[in-house]
Amino acid sequence: MNVKEITIQLKKDLEKLKYIYQTSEPPEDRKDRDYFQMVKEETTPVYQLIAQWEEKALILVKERKANVHPNQVVSTRENMELLLMHSYYMDTRKKRYMELYRSILYVFDLLLDDLE
Repeated sequence: MNVKEITIQLKKDLEKLKYIYQTSEPPEDRKDRDYFQMVKEETTPVYQLIAQWEEKALILVKERKANVHPNQVVSTRENMELLLMHSYYMDTRKKRYMELYRSILYVFDLLLDDLE
């Protein structure tokens, strides 16, 4: 997959995570092993995809094919990883969650605009 395809897929994953955050209840026991396994199974592909995205996006930035700063790419990966956990464990305020969400979406959209 190229950067554009990965970014589009990650945007879909981001929407799914937002839906989970808004519609799910936090786990009764944060140390519940079964819940942890379920979260791990659902998030592992996204973790792998965001790592792949970061690697390829940084190459594009270094080749000056995208007007995104390398720090934005790294921060977006970190923010996406935070959002993954916050979506399932609901351990952050809605305002903070939406700030992370918008920040990630902004960089994804910037990158997609540059690739058009």
